[in-house]
Amino acid sequence: MRTTTLGGLTVRVTGGTDGEGGGDGPLVVLLHGFGAPGDDLVGLADAFEGMPCAPRFAFPAALLGLPREYGPGRAWWHIDMMRLQMAMMTGQARDMSREVPEGLEAARERVVAMLAELRLMLAIGDAPIWLGGFSQGAMLACDVALRTNEPLAGLALMSGTLLCEEEWLPLMPGRAGLPTLVSHGRQDPILPFSLAERLRDELARAGVPVAWVPFSGGHGIAPEVLSALARMLVA
Repeated sequence: MRTTTLGGLTVRVTGGTDGEGGGDGPLVVLLHGFGAPGDDLVGLADAFEGMPCAPRFAFPAALLGLPREYGPGRAWWHIDMMRLQMAMMTGQARDMSREVPEGLEAARERVVAMLAELRLMLAIGDAPIWLGGFSQGAMLACDVALRTNEPLAGLALMSGTLLCEEEWLPLMPGRAGLPTLVSHGRQDPILPFSLAERLRDELARAGVPVAWVPFSGGHGIAPEVLSALARMLVA
């Protein structure tokens, strides 16, 4: 694995033929969730070792550092944690579908810049890449896919949710035909399962082929999600 700075973000690159992103296998860029350290998802690459296509992975660390209580945790944009905790304590569903988070645009611009520099570093030009993420990272990945013309081979939205409804929905037909993985835990206490189902349905309605992977569990990434992604990489 090698660690570098791209687009102003610290990025860990691994996989491929040399363990540092070499070769011409599919490139998968995964964005971590709120409060996680920048290397939170790096271990996921181990699940893809030995695949004939030798996938390559890039794991950027979010641009924002968080207060001391989060340790090394980072975020793509700030979240009102008090509001989230109250919703969880009272059993209220956290519906973010109409929210346009402050800081989303800045995060998107940083990821787009990172992708451009990553392409140069790996000398892949405009070859399509897989973009995805977990939780807040999944929301950002979806936003980048919908609001840009970034050449993408596929999208992986793991335990995310529908955001920016009035802006996202009209943009979804622009990604018709893009293979997309949507996964979510049925017992997720943070982001409602029902809203993941709605995100799935809206994408499918717009002509996006969705591989839907629900699983028994909470806010996380189940083994069956990684298995589904592995199948999509070689499809």
